[in-house]
Amino acid sequence: MAQGDARRLADLLGLDDDELCLALGASSLELISGDADSLPAVPILLALLAEAEENAGPAVLKRWARTKGPGGVPVDLLTARDYGSFEDALGGLAERGFVIRGGGA
Repeated sequence: MAQGDARRLADLLGLDDDELCLALGASSLELISGDADSLPAVPILLALLAEAEENAGPAVLKRWARTKGPGGVPVDLLTARDYGSFEDALGGLAERGFVIRGGGA
């Protein structure tokens, strides 16, 4: 189980350990030992998420992370380590807020 800052990142987005490993390019051993906390992406991603957490709140942030937006599903972007697109998705969240489009019947 991840610890420290990496665990905080996982908690903010509702990531399981496998998703967190993919997002950070880390191994399970790095998560267990806490070494993932020192990976360069961790503080950067936490800084990017700080405003969204403050403005949208943790529950909305977790739901947003799994909802398809204009650039794709944020968790998918993150696990693909497409950090630029993930940052763009966060920008969209900041601009438009959390919007769910219905499929409609």
